[in-house]
Amino acid sequence: MTGWIVPRSDTDLAAAATTLFAAEFGVRPDGVWAAPGRVNLIGEHVDYAEGLSLPIALPHSTAVAVRGRGDGRMRLRSGLEPWDGAVADVGPGAPAGWAAYLAGVVWALRRTGLPDSAFGVDAAVASTVPIGAGLSSSAALECALALAVADLSGLPADDAGRAVLASCCVAAENEVALAPTGGMDQAIALRGQAGHALLVDSADGSVAAVPLDLAAHGLTLLVIDTRAPHRLVDGQYAQRRRSVEQAAARLGVPSLRHAVVGDLRRLGDPVLTRRARHVVGEIGRVRETLRLLESGRIRDVGAVLTASHVSLRDDFEVSCPELDSAVDAALAAGALGARMTGGGFGGSAIALVEEGEVDVVAGQVHSSARASGLEFPAFLRLGDGGRAARRIA
Repeated sequence: MTGWIVPRSDTDLAAAATTLFAAEFGVRPDGVWAAPGRVNLIGEHVDYAEGLSLPIALPHSTAVAVRGRGDGRMRLRSGLEPWDGAVADVGPGAPAGWAAYLAGVVWALRRTGLPDSAFGVDAAVASTVPIGAGLSSSAALECALALAVADLSGLPADDAGRAVLASCCVAAENEVALAPTGGMDQAIALRGQAGHALLVDSADGSVAAVPLDLAAHGLTLLVIDTRAPHRLVDGQYAQRRRSVEQAAARLGVPSLRHAVVGDLRRLGDPVLTRRARHVVGEIGRVRETLRLLESGRIRDVGAVLTASHVSLRDDFEVSCPELDSAVDAALAAGALGARMTGGGFGGSAIALVEEGEVDVVAGQVHSSARASGLEFPAFLRLGDGGRAARRIA
């Protein structure tokens, strides 16, 4: 069986980004910055409901080689369609595609009072974060460039400064790329720590590091990229968000963070009830996971992961055959728990697995996909997790 996606060292990633930059622009960059992808352990579709999430940085990162221009123009290069344009022309829906995530960052940073010299960059991208897998490849792009512009402009990069950068990256994604996501992905990419999950409280934007040493307990988190394309801009994600906001409005609460399950019978709409039940239950599952981690009962987290998947599949209806196949096969092969992760409608699943059973579980997931005529999945091993956005060259 093939399909393991391995991370690259910072040295190799920086070299790849620098090589592309030099080939495209004929000069060397001012530096190279990288940010990780993420996998969310628990807390799905709650960040826009002032909920709690527990993401983990992946060891797989996106690197951006950057050179400041100071002339208000941008030239962006990757393995995808190149984009050249003026910062002044960036706005809702422009540019389209992958370039929106980078151009949008510079557009958003203008609102922080950056000097004119910060407006305009050349940038080249190299990455090991799978695109379209629901592992936050877009946030990794945004956060790497945001940190680059901050460093080149002399903006603070302490935790408070990174919180500001994260908010700019969210604005880029929401207002330029038109993807109505919350702020969890940017928080972990800019403020995470190796060997920890990050408790993200979307009510106030606060974060707290949560120790997560899977290896010490003989466990691994297996990440399964189903290869079913994950798209947030096809309207389904936005519909779910609207349903959550409508449910809160009908209940007369600021957000579903303030609701309890008993309140939901007042909604009177079966679809809104199911959507709200997932959100209220998922916030409770994050709290349960925190209690289990704090008491050292990491294996018991598996059952919480599986309950999350059932809720996402049945109440929130954001799963798909590829995700269900991966979760069911992992559980049948002995995983302690499994669920889809990310926004859904494709993307990735995770499975909490005994270290010695990783290959067995991955093999069963692969065989199940083949038997069902689905795309062959790819696999990532979490290990100790990744590091937050940083300069690597």
